[in-house]
Amino acid sequence: MFRDVTFGQYYPTRSFMHSMDARVKILLNILYLVGIFFITSFAVYGFLTVLLVVMIACSRVPLKSILRSLRGILFLLLLTVILNIFLNTSGKLLWQWWIFSIYDQGLYSAAKLFLRLVYLVMGASLLTLTTTPVDLTHAIESLLKPLKLIRVPVHELALIMSLTLSFIPSLMEETDRIIRAQKARGANFDTGGLIKRAKAFVPILIPLLVSSFRRAEELANAMSSRCYGGPVKRTSMRVMRIGWRDVVATLVMLIFWGGVITLYAMSGTLSPMVPWLYF
Repeated sequence: MFRDVTFGQYYPTRSFMHSMDARVKILLNILYLVGIFFITSFAVYGFLTVLLVVMIACSRVPLKSILRSLRGILFLLLLTVILNIFLNTSGKLLWQWWIFSIYDQGLYSAAKLFLRLVYLVMGASLLTLTTTPVDLTHAIESLLKPLKLIRVPVHELALIMSLTLSFIPSLMEETDRIIRAQKARGANFDTGGLIKRAKAFVPILIPLLVSSFRRAEELANAMSSRCYGGPVKRTSMRVMRIGWRDVVATLVMLIFWGGVITLYAMSGTLSPMVPWLYF
């Protein structure tokens, strides 16, 4: 049931993106995710598709592994498309029956939001699939170092994020194991109404919580036995350095979004929500 959850999992291989500095990957991923919200043209979505295909090719991660991450938001995708199609009443009327009507602007809006959500999830999954939780921890801690001046526990925050990412796959596997064990004992999770299905999952939540607390206690004991000191100054076994791959990836991303902003500014179709992007 949860075997297709890819968020938080690392795909081990040697590739251009795997060799990049984790700090650069995080910053470029943020630029990628933020830039998606400013896209309002299908033509730019086409260019974005090319960029995403290049990123996937440079990562050497199988496309099916990235597409599996979309299964977790299928319900959200369908709900978003349906609401935009039937609730958006602007533009030209295309079809109408009883209280239902479809307008051309509703179809455009649904298609754009669908692509936006898909590309958001695929970009975030690509980051976690090509970066180990340890590298993510070091990168987040390095990027948040300026916050130490105002006494923000940067190391603890980075450690919490890393542990959260590393626990996601193990919790999914544990949940799947409990579900298969309950099905072997005659439990049924696929029939009945919503309330009946919700009650059927109660026997799963209790052992899952017990297992989660046990894993957390084992991790705490392991960290304590290795003399983990928390906020004390610590050294890193792996020193992060900016390489030529990071420079090339940064230039490609900046050129891409620079071209997008220039095209929008020249055509005068840039979103009014971001007037500071006008030239």
